[in-house]
Amino acid sequence: MDCLTFATLNASANLVSKGVASDKLSGFWGENTRGSLNNGFGMIQSCNNSKTRKFKPGFAHAVYTPDINKDSAVIQGPIFQSPKANPENVAAIILGGGAGTRLFPLTSRRAKPAVPIAGCYRLIDIPMSNCINSGMRKVYVLTQYNSFSLNGHLSRTYNFGNGVNFGDGFVEVLAATQTPGEAGSKWFQGTADAVRRFIWVFEDAKNKNIEHILIISGDHLCRMDYMKLLEKHVASNAEITVSCVPMDDSRASDFGLMKTDRKGRIIEFAEQPKGLDLKAMQADTTLLGLSAEEAQKYPYIASMGVYVFRTETLLKLLRWSCPSCNDFGSELIPSALKDHKVQAYMFRDYWKDIGTLKSFFDANLALTEQHPNFEFHDSKRPFFTSPRFLPPTKVEKCKIVDAIISHGCFLSGCSVQHSIVGVRSRLEPGVELQDTMMMGADYYQTESEIASLLKQGKVPIGVGENTKIRNCIIDKNAKIGSDVIIANSDGVQEADRPKEGFYIRSGIVVIVKNATIKDGTII
Repeated sequence: MDCLTFATLNASANLVSKGVASDKLSGFWGENTRGSLNNGFGMIQSCNNSKTRKFKPGFAHAVYTPDINKDSAVIQGPIFQSPKANPENVAAIILGGGAGTRLFPLTSRRAKPAVPIAGCYRLIDIPMSNCINSGMRKVYVLTQYNSFSLNGHLSRTYNFGNGVNFGDGFVEVLAATQTPGEAGSKWFQGTADAVRRFIWVFEDAKNKNIEHILIISGDHLCRMDYMKLLEKHVASNAEITVSCVPMDDSRASDFGLMKTDRKGRIIEFAEQPKGLDLKAMQADTTLLGLSAEEAQKYPYIASMGVYVFRTETLLKLLRWSCPSCNDFGSELIPSALKDHKVQAYMFRDYWKDIGTLKSFFDANLALTEQHPNFEFHDSKRPFFTSPRFLPPTKVEKCKIVDAIISHGCFLSGCSVQHSIVGVRSRLEPGVELQDTMMMGADYYQTESEIASLLKQGKVPIGVGENTKIRNCIIDKNAKIGSDVIIANSDGVQEADRPKEGFYIRSGIVVIVKNATIKDGTII
């Protein structure tokens, strides 16, 4: 039987097929139906006769055979594709945070993104790893407060030579600085102002192909594919896209809240509303794909503090439209709603804001559960951190239940339950840790150094014999002696004891970095 044959069409030819180019949107949470403009106009399968006619190039020919088997030929028409997002045309800006007062005293000597988490990581590793795993290789980190530790970690970890290799990408720190003029004499006044001060960076020659700018908060715990956010931003033809999560009543007032129309366009935005203003921001979250039961439990749409801007839109807002807006959530986003298309993007996976000491503590201990909602381990999308080249942890006659033990630790005759033990930690016989986050140490002390300190009546780094600790955060390089009890048995909620080496926040005892707690102390 003869075969139906299509030759290549001239490049200047046009083909319009009715119904093929329809853009099928399944709401702003679904995916668009996509195809490829590179598909052939005719695709032939299963020809029973190998004989074909030869034609001159540049012309279209067809041979019609009336007795052709209808099942033997499948013709696929053109499918028109919406623009695709390209990670090479995106620059990510990770916000280094303000003074970090809500995480104090952990931020007394370090920036918020430099705070250790999960025993061996730092908060900055979360957005940095998400960028890398999303294919985004152009990353800026904006810093201002206590940035020494953060800068050191970034240079050790995300360095072309020693750490994660970015290929043609880069990681650059944009440190707060003062410039000539009245405005330049002040430090950053907010998140938007921080980006405004470096607006010239995105007008630089090497960034002329940057079409979109991704703004990321540096104090969240989540595994997020930023490319999905970017693709939705491009597909919806938005000028600004705000990533959001459903939120319950108990925490809603801590976040920027929004209302959307049925197409996902944000029509109202309020930053941390209270009282009646909070109630007014309740939304029908069934529009987000939640069930009626879930929507009743989560009646708010909360901003994650993750935004995508078209580059020209962001530059226009910062320089001309909103020159006095200093913060993205409370000022710039609400101001942009009227004249710009601002879309919502629903993130339905695990996300935790860890901007407060209590939320930080709870998020860490939740990692120790047998079936945690979030895990750092993922062979395909790993989280990166500084390569330390530490030996395996050594454990002798210990009882360990639901715990995370990091690299290079020495545990002897101790009990660890529902706790995290950070890198280079040392726990002596009789130690009991429960509901505790121990951040570890920056360096080792040798056996001879430890013996010498004990002989002089001093306390070495680590936790001494027969010490009982619960509901506590132990910052790095802390020296806790023998027979110490840290339990806050009186249930004190807030206390400042800097001279004694600890604070109490939300009922959690925090042993500060480099503190010394003498033998026999009871807290």
